[in-house]
Amino acid sequence: MRIGIGSVCALAIAVLAAGLPGSLSADSLTVTTEQGKVRGKTINNGRVKAFLGIPYAAPPVGDLRWKPPQPPVKWKGDRDATQFGARCAQGHVYDDMTFLDAGESEDCLFLNVYTPADAKPKGKLAVMLWIHGGGYIAGASSEPRHGGDFLPLKDVVLVTINYRLGAFGFLATSDLAKEADGAAGNYGLLDMLSALLWVNANIANFGGNPENVTIFGESAGSFAVSTMMAAFHARGLFHKAIGQSGSAFPGALSLARQQSAQDRGDAWLSSLGVASIQVLRPWSTDKILEAAKNRRVSGIPPYVDMKLLIEPVESTFANGGQSHVPLLAGWNRDENPALSVGMTTKKWKAYAEEHFTTRAAEFLKLYPGDTDEQAVRSAIDYGSDSFIAFSTWSWIEAHRASGESPVYRYHFELPALPSTHHQGTFAFHSDDIEYVFGTLDTRPGQTIRPEDRRLSELMMSYWTNFAKTGDPNGKGLPVWPKYGKDDSLIHLDTNVTSGPDTLRPRYEFLMKGMPPL
Repeated sequence: MRIGIGSVCALAIAVLAAGLPGSLSADSLTVTTEQGKVRGKTINNGRVKAFLGIPYAAPPVGDLRWKPPQPPVKWKGDRDATQFGARCAQGHVYDDMTFLDAGESEDCLFLNVYTPADAKPKGKLAVMLWIHGGGYIAGASSEPRHGGDFLPLKDVVLVTINYRLGAFGFLATSDLAKEADGAAGNYGLLDMLSALLWVNANIANFGGNPENVTIFGESAGSFAVSTMMAAFHARGLFHKAIGQSGSAFPGALSLARQQSAQDRGDAWLSSLGVASIQVLRPWSTDKILEAAKNRRVSGIPPYVDMKLLIEPVESTFANGGQSHVPLLAGWNRDENPALSVGMTTKKWKAYAEEHFTTRAAEFLKLYPGDTDEQAVRSAIDYGSDSFIAFSTWSWIEAHRASGESPVYRYHFELPALPSTHHQGTFAFHSDDIEYVFGTLDTRPGQTIRPEDRRLSELMMSYWTNFAKTGDPNGKGLPVWPKYGKDDSLIHLDTNVTSGPDTLRPRYEFLMKGMPPL
């Protein structure tokens, strides 16, 4: 039988399409959601499918500014999902935050879904939903450092989200409370809840398992993870949690009380000469951003609103009322080295006397400063503890005590070499992000060493193993013990080791009281 050249070419194309992920058919890049079809693209040389800029809620603009998120609008035909949606309005905040979207807007409630190239509908892959950091005032899902090129290669579905920030995400006033039957603010947290609901309804069609969802985040994202664990309305929407440097326990970003949050919002409106929220609602995005910046209220914290949160997060954990799910959490060795600049043994002992008075001697036993070098190290340790490590430790301790679920604790210790936005050699705050996502090459001016790549590969495996099973351990990985009675944790460094914690005395000391930095 003779076969024509056209038939041979057609056969070859079919074989290539079947065998190469870079040649995925259009059908495999089109997924149906409850709102309509989305058409994505492949990234990382065809090894990952990306569906970008999917709206998970209606645009919170006009009359919906400072309102809980509403269901997304349906559409007809295929929606292009090959570009990021706008990031949430914020202005310029942090130099090390770069974005791949077209710009910022209040119309920003978008998420992105990344899957392995061979993911199939109803494939029941573990889902990991990332909540970005940025102090609740900055950040977006389009940051290159938490891109989805690599994590899905570990056979997970990755979801990254935007949520409202600053005054748009967390303003509370008495007017807004009246509009919402007593509760206002926390719109950014409600956005996260809305994204979880979207995942629950739609992720199966992308190949994910809505009954195996892990929420994870860093800094403010980690604060949000602990908050979602305490929120009754989030119960059952996720099944595991990962916190990287931060919690909503008392510390750097503590929750405000209901009345104080509303009083603060009312005072801001008064300072602007605005009689009511109805007058402020028509203001332009830029005008509100500028007003918030000038009055230093852009960093409005979440608060106990008596609806999403009925009590402080630490109280919920103390009562065992949080989601009883496996938790993996920890922090970096050098979260806040600022206090160490120019530190000497003389200055450190004076600092202890000034800030801890009658407890100074005990403080210096735990944070010694007998030499200048030792004083510098202790200043880094105390600055890091008081900034974010202590509150994260408190969360881990509380969940171990009442969460009836496995807990795994880590300490990230590998110091990064100096880079464009991070001078010095530190395991600094946010340093871990690129390791978790495998995106080390996105950090400007960074020299990547073999040990960086090895640790990144290990961490991606630990994180995704945990998302799949609730246990980070796996074949070929250094053993990560549970955080049990002996306080064992893992040390993420050039050589990964594990063993009992030696820092408990520091945190028990800080439990007695800690002055602000």
